[in-house]
Amino acid sequence: MNFLNRLASDVQLMLRRPARMQYAALCYRIRKKTKALEILLITSRDTGRWVIPKGWPMQGKRAHEVAEREAYEEAGVKGHVQKATAGYYLYQKRMDHGLKISVKVQVHALEVDDLCKHFPEEGRRQLEWVDYKEAASRVAEPSLKDLILAFGERMESAASPMPKAVNG
Repeated sequence: MNFLNRLASDVQLMLRRPARMQYAALCYRIRKKTKALEILLITSRDTGRWVIPKGWPMQGKRAHEVAEREAYEEAGVKGHVQKATAGYYLYQKRMDHGLKISVKVQVHALEVDDLCKHFPEEGRRQLEWVDYKEAASRVAEPSLKDLILAFGERMESAASPMPKAVNG
């Protein structure tokens, strides 16, 4: 029986596909008056859950360029995207035919400096700017929650002034 269990497990591993890859933009802004960090969340078209703009790889575009493009198409925002990744998260995507697949999402931070009046998916999603802790509480994927919290904490610590040295 052990042999059959091991064989069944090996067959499952051989048939399991590796996670597909998507690229996402963690869109953020710093409020001028309050200096508060805000994260842009959008709703998914299918389930209405809170997500960040993301999409599949595009021919001839690098990962950060795809993230930048998705931010414009899905949320109507433009800005400066970082080439370096801010992190990754995993989720289960339900395909049109009902099958669920594992997707690994590479995230790039995008500092928003322009909000477009018209964009390709205008009216198909809700958009909302929230502080990073609220953003983390709204998204469903645990690894995306962690990524948003870590990003917010890094941004806050980078913005806080250094303590003055004490002369002794």
